[in-house]
Amino acid sequence: MNPRPFFSFALVSLVVGSAVIPARGAQARKAPESDLATKEVRRAVVELAAKLAKVETPEPMVDSQLAHPFSPAGFGQTAQDGSGPGAGAVSAGPSKPFGDHDILAAIAPRIMPSGTFSMGTDRLLIFGKKRLKAGDHLTVNFEGADYVLELVAIDRTNFTLRLNHEEITRPIKPGKNP
Repeated sequence: MNPRPFFSFALVSLVVGSAVIPARGAQARKAPESDLATKEVRRAVVELAAKLAKVETPEPMVDSQLAHPFSPAGFGQTAQDGSGPGAGAVSAGPSKPFGDHDILAAIAPRIMPSGTFSMGTDRLLIFGKKRLKAGDHLTVNFEGADYVLELVAIDRTNFTLRLNHEEITRPIKPGKNP
């Protein structure tokens, strides 16, 4: 079998086909659409960006409006006349606790269980009819805010409370702990 006639037929059909296909594709294909927005839309976007990027300068402060941190008003007055800076601090009373440890130290003395109760291997802390075991949570209202305390451990004479990451151990019966 001679491959020469087959090869020449394939070559002729390839040449003729390649000449016909681009000519047909050029007539049927329309021009590609632009990805860019129109000039009017772009102009509106640029104007909006320029308006948003404009930085307004604040009006200058007058020196008399500023407070002087190193010489406050009434600095030279004495506490005897009642108008000095220390006069308000004397009558203010004790400061409020602000950290978890301080809050827990202020709350813990107010939590007074009536005793403990053992059920199997578990120890329960008794508050009237309520019984709590280690791992239970206790909600306490202190100075108008609710705090959730976790009962961490209970032994024969003490119990441990946790507020966030701070812990405190208290006696079950105050005054009877050795």
